[in-house]
Amino acid sequence: MKALFAAALLAGASPALAQTVAAPAGTVEGTTERGLSVFRGIPYAQPPKRWQPPVPLAPWSGVRKTTRFGPACIQPRPISAGIYTNPPAAMSEDCLTLNIWAPKQAPKQAGALPVVVWIHGGALVSGYSHEPMYDGAAMAARGVVVVSINYRLGILGYLAHPALSAESPEGVSGNYGLRDQIAALDWVKRNVAAFGGDPANVTIAGESAGGLSVLYLMASPQARGLFAKAIAQSAYMISTPELKTTAHGTPSAEAAGTAIQTALGASDLAVLRAMDAETLTVTAAAKGYGPWATVDGRYLTRQLVDTWDRGEQAPVPLIAGFNAGETRSLRMLVPPAPADATAYEATIRARYGDLAEPFLALYPASSMSNSMLATARDALYGWTAQRLAIGQTAIGRRGYLYLFDHGYPAADDAGLHAFHAAEIPYVFGTPDKTPPLWPRVPDTLGDRRMSDAMLGYWTSFAKTGAPVAAGQPAWQPYGTAANYMAFAAKPELRRKLLPGMFALHEAAVCRRRAAGDQPWNWNAGIWSPVLAKTAGCK
Repeated sequence: MKALFAAALLAGASPALAQTVAAPAGTVEGTTERGLSVFRGIPYAQPPKRWQPPVPLAPWSGVRKTTRFGPACIQPRPISAGIYTNPPAAMSEDCLTLNIWAPKQAPKQAGALPVVVWIHGGALVSGYSHEPMYDGAAMAARGVVVVSINYRLGILGYLAHPALSAESPEGVSGNYGLRDQIAALDWVKRNVAAFGGDPANVTIAGESAGGLSVLYLMASPQARGLFAKAIAQSAYMISTPELKTTAHGTPSAEAAGTAIQTALGASDLAVLRAMDAETLTVTAAAKGYGPWATVDGRYLTRQLVDTWDRGEQAPVPLIAGFNAGETRSLRMLVPPAPADATAYEATIRARYGDLAEPFLALYPASSMSNSMLATARDALYGWTAQRLAIGQTAIGRRGYLYLFDHGYPAADDAGLHAFHAAEIPYVFGTPDKTPPLWPRVPDTLGDRRMSDAMLGYWTSFAKTGAPVAAGQPAWQPYGTAANYMAFAAKPELRRKLLPGMFALHEAAVCRRRAAGDQPWNWNAGIWSPVLAKTAGCK
């Protein structure tokens, strides 16, 4: 049975032979590794100028060796170790590269394979395309071209500022990381056929901030036509700063940029541009700068919830889901517990008003600790996943919903059952490539079968738009029956995920949107603002 995970050992498992591909961007030399062609560190744009949009790279002459991963984009170095800690070996502002794992094909098959473009997570602050857990070998072995991309992070990737907007021909700033992702997708469209991929059959996929990026791309007019399907794992449809206007309780993105300039003691933009990249990134983060995309009227035209309400998101099939224990490893998203159950219930009644009864039915005071974990999970991830499935259904596209509720001893013993990102090694077939302090995925028949199933569902979705796994339940679209797939001890098709959950959080967000001065993110439960009863909202 160990053969089900054998593909996870493809990369680097045997002496690598040279593999050359002549692409429109230029000829690249990668390696051949057990039936796969692997190309590492291909540049998809010129080395970026700070707070400038990505610029296409002119085709190069000669053969470019692409046998080593490119450096990660600049990010803070970890100051303490946790389950996600796995820092990159090298960082640089010159980081706009991608990696490709592709099955070797006969010439007549060229351009026939579906493509999956993976966007890493990390809160738009950290992460990198060649994190070992994202090794694309096992997925590619199932007949898919896998591409993983870097994009600018933190203040270097998302700073908006009046001076930057003034120097832009488009009159906008921020969104440099998002524009990097769009540039990478454009490179894939122009070049992936040379690697055996079908440029008309590209699936964008990502987890956490990568899932948020999938939503940004689905909403962005500039990304339209660059992908045909989408997978959003643990995405979050939070409120987004607007370029020039204070909205939903959040300063404008330009005002936030001006504030961080002042906090950094910089007299002007030129001083910021002259700062050492790592010092700038670390200091800005320490002073509270949070990277988010910006509603700028061009790359994002409105709030994500408004885009979905109007049915303006990309009309593509979608898989969306979340994990049962999302917040067990993200305790910073959960408020400190009140003194006792009485205080908890009183706070909920004061903040949720007429919504308090349905809230307390879902998140009772009698199980306060678990209720607070579940509240933060659902307000961010559960509500988002179901909203995405509903939204695609509403525009006549298939939306597939899932809940990852699979536990194993090392995680469960640590109180981390189905924690945030726990599904990734199952999706990629990389249980042996998780970060050093990650709870070890066991080599059991049940876990191997779970990975085999998830690899099957994900790759078949990339091929046809319908997730199918051999010997597993048929995954039905969300539809009118509210279907979803539960990945628990084994995959099970179920209906009506957490009854009442979506309606409660949808009503809460509706009231916040109507109030106009309240963001919606992890400030739910006892952290919620007062939700006044509003016309047009439940």
